[in-house]
Amino acid sequence: MSKTIQMPALSPTMEEGTLAKWLVKEGDTVSSGDLLAEIETDKATMEFEAVDEGVVAKILVSEGTEGVKVGTVIAIIAEEGEDVAAAAAGGGEAAPAPKADPVPEKAEAAAPKADVVPAKAAAAPAISSGDRVKASPLARRLAEVKGIDLASITGTGTNGRIIKADVESAKPGAAAPAAAGPAPAAASGPAAAAPAPVAVAAQDFGIPHEVIKLNGMRKTIARRLTESKQQVPHIYLTVDIQLDKLLKLRGELNAGLASRNVKLSVNDLLIKALGVALIQVPECNVQFAGDQMLQFKRADISVAVSIPGGLITPIVSDAGSKGVAAISESMKDLAARAKDGKLKPEEYQGGTASLSNMGMFGIKQFEAVINPPQAMIMAIGAGEKRPYVVDDTLQIATVMSATGSFDHRAIDGADGARLMKAFKELVENPIGMLA
Repeated sequence: MSKTIQMPALSPTMEEGTLAKWLVKEGDTVSSGDLLAEIETDKATMEFEAVDEGVVAKILVSEGTEGVKVGTVIAIIAEEGEDVAAAAAGGGEAAPAPKADPVPEKAEAAAPKADVVPAKAAAAPAISSGDRVKASPLARRLAEVKGIDLASITGTGTNGRIIKADVESAKPGAAAPAAAGPAPAAASGPAAAAPAPVAVAAQDFGIPHEVIKLNGMRKTIARRLTESKQQVPHIYLTVDIQLDKLLKLRGELNAGLASRNVKLSVNDLLIKALGVALIQVPECNVQFAGDQMLQFKRADISVAVSIPGGLITPIVSDAGSKGVAAISESMKDLAARAKDGKLKPEEYQGGTASLSNMGMFGIKQFEAVINPPQAMIMAIGAGEKRPYVVDDTLQIATVMSATGSFDHRAIDGADGARLMKAFKELVENPIGMLA
């Protein structure tokens, strides 16, 4: 009996993903463990393996399709000896479109004109049901921006549904003449009355522009950080920290580690300092959880890394106990794989606190947004030569500003201040954090 392949949940929080690439085609024989496809989540691209063996009877979701809900049937595998054509036909009937895209169906019930476009005689029968064209909301919106008549496009999605890739490959200006269809009816729906906000704003001011679609990562960043600022009461504490001893120690350590091809960055040492500080002040190594709090026994530091299209926070586990050379090697590996989109979910989900360093951009000081469900993040500014009092005399020292953002539901101001004091002392007397 044929088996359906569903969109997998590649992380505990994954709700949808992009089917980036099929690694098999219809008619291919696959065995358990063979790679079927590459799936893009909001943070990484991961390979999806086959569990059962058989023949790929039908691919229901084309590569490049975005917003595929977890659990959506994406392909059908026929067992050995089974009629492939029959399996494909049967499987297609067993995988109804609403499961793949429940929102459009609900919208169609409330406002049919917004979700469908009158079909023209030239439209391919495969994409129409009666006089209506099947298209995803994204495809309709993109077609409107590009001025393309959906009825002139042949869909390649499930059951002939028009998807984003179909509209992108169509030529602009392919709209049918007004006489070919009831233009007033097509323009009377909410979708026609309310085009994309960005496009409207730009057109209102006559400013040349391009429409840049948000990728999954940017959507997730927007949602999570909005929720953080709305739901988490932030308190900010800033200290100035002298770096000269840390910089001297870094030079000495790098000279000793040169034979092992290890080169410590300042950030590696700051990760270590934050890890140790959180162990020294466990009241800040916590997570707010409604009517209770979680206090962690080790410090797993999420480190902000800028990658194309957004930001990701790979985790240095047990940073308080890990040696600085091990932290350095771990960060190099994590950052490289983060930029290639190859991190595993457990390598960027979790963490007990975060560190974000913008010193390399010359930023003197900033206040970072907490990454829920964590309760604190340390923002690191640039080290610079400043007048600074050392041993009761005014001298020139290398100084940086560090700002801790704390979830005030979980961390009192006094405890946050204790953490900032511990962090400052560790950085200014770095031998202590290596003991």
